[in-house]
Amino acid sequence: MWTPTTRYPDPAIEVIDPSFARYRVFSAGVERLATGCRWSEGPVWFGDGRYLLWSDIPNNRILRFDEESGAVSVFRKPSNFANGNTRDRQGRLVTCEHGGRRVTRTEYDGSITVLADSYEGKRLNSPNDVVVASDGAVWFTDPPFGILGNYEGERAEPESPQNVYRLDPATGVLAAVATDLAGPNGLCFSPDESILYLVESRAQPNRRILAFDVSGGRLTNQRVHIDAGPGTPDGFRCDTDGNLWCGWGMGTDALDGVMVYNPEGTLIGRIRLPERCANVCFGGRHRNRLFMAASQSLYALYVDTQGVAGG
Repeated sequence: MWTPTTRYPDPAIEVIDPSFARYRVFSAGVERLATGCRWSEGPVWFGDGRYLLWSDIPNNRILRFDEESGAVSVFRKPSNFANGNTRDRQGRLVTCEHGGRRVTRTEYDGSITVLADSYEGKRLNSPNDVVVASDGAVWFTDPPFGILGNYEGERAEPESPQNVYRLDPATGVLAAVATDLAGPNGLCFSPDESILYLVESRAQPNRRILAFDVSGGRLTNQRVHIDAGPGTPDGFRCDTDGNLWCGWGMGTDALDGVMVYNPEGTLIGRIRLPERCANVCFGGRHRNRLFMAASQSLYALYVDTQGVAGG
């Protein structure tokens, strides 16, 4: 059972390398903002409304946390088994849906536009996580996790390889930019968008985070950036210094929470949680509040850095 810290600095925030100490706010502790979910995912911050949305996939809903009041409410139900969420550069919600096996955009009037649901005449598997680049291109991963059973979607046979896709903002053309991966999952850009980081969550013998060079909407120079060992990275975000804040877990106290890696791929810090963390995002007035979607709950922590704009 999680209880708020009565000590500062919060012992749940672990400095593994001295370089991480500057990111820890002395009198800030991990806060549990909500609980009662089945599998929390896809947090996304709406600064103009001071609220956060996140997915509760098996309960087929998107929830909303209001920063000012602390109230939690249902934003959308049914959500089509929504998973990853982000915002485009016009502030609209972009969502990966297991149920529709598609990526959608919620317009200003609340209507939903389908951005992608097939590739080369075959249905997508179950889009998982999504980011929008500064040029408006939509990048997303497409593993089969949402169609493996009837818990986070509906059981179906995969029709497409496990790819990373890029939807061109000018032409609307969908391109497979990384193919035949083992469980492509979370993804994010470095601050200057020259590198795309990607979780390969079914890689053997260990799960890993890959890095690609980005140029002209294409990916080159695939390499292993982080070997996850016995852990399971999921979703992550990058701060303005290029550090990766990674949702992590494997159902043990030693691994559940958030791992923080510097741009060289060295583990520098950790936030311990009592639950496996699936995904994170930065929010708050100064993008210095880390929101963590972890299994049955939503947590937050103020840190002394900022998330990359648009991340």
